[in-house]
Amino acid sequence: MDISYTAPIQPLNQLARIEPATVEDLPRLVDLTMALFEMEADFVPDRNKQERGLEAILEHPNRGRIFVVRTDYEIMGMVNCQFTISTAMGGFVILLEDVIVHPDFRRQGYGTRLMNYVIDFAKRKDFKRITLLTDKISAESQTFFQNLHFQHSHMIPMRLNLSD
Repeated sequence: MDISYTAPIQPLNQLARIEPATVEDLPRLVDLTMALFEMEADFVPDRNKQERGLEAILEHPNRGRIFVVRTDYEIMGMVNCQFTISTAMGGFVILLEDVIVHPDFRRQGYGTRLMNYVIDFAKRKDFKRITLLTDKISAESQTFFQNLHFQHSHMIPMRLNLSD
């Protein structure tokens, strides 16, 4: 599967745009994931772990992509798209993680436009499905994704942590 993507950068307004993140963006991406994990009950923020994970994706675009909404001076939000193959779907699928818009920029349409960018990317690259996990206790997050036509699954996530 060709996962290179050269679609035009999506303008949000005269200053903001959506584009793939780069290694130079790593410090801000780590800050955003730290803030996200501070809000989630299942995770403990760890700057070194978040940096290693994000860097592994940025350095290996065949594994996934991180898209950001940004100006020339600031990253306001991000989404982490990881690529895998689903035998149920018979092709490549995306697992979304780390969907976050900085609190100062919420309710301005950035999250919706970022997600629509990912959906467009997935369609253009013939991905078969996008799956994400959202906090069970966050009705606001669930409503946000439902408004983008994500549906609850009959599957229940389960984890086996193999590290600290």
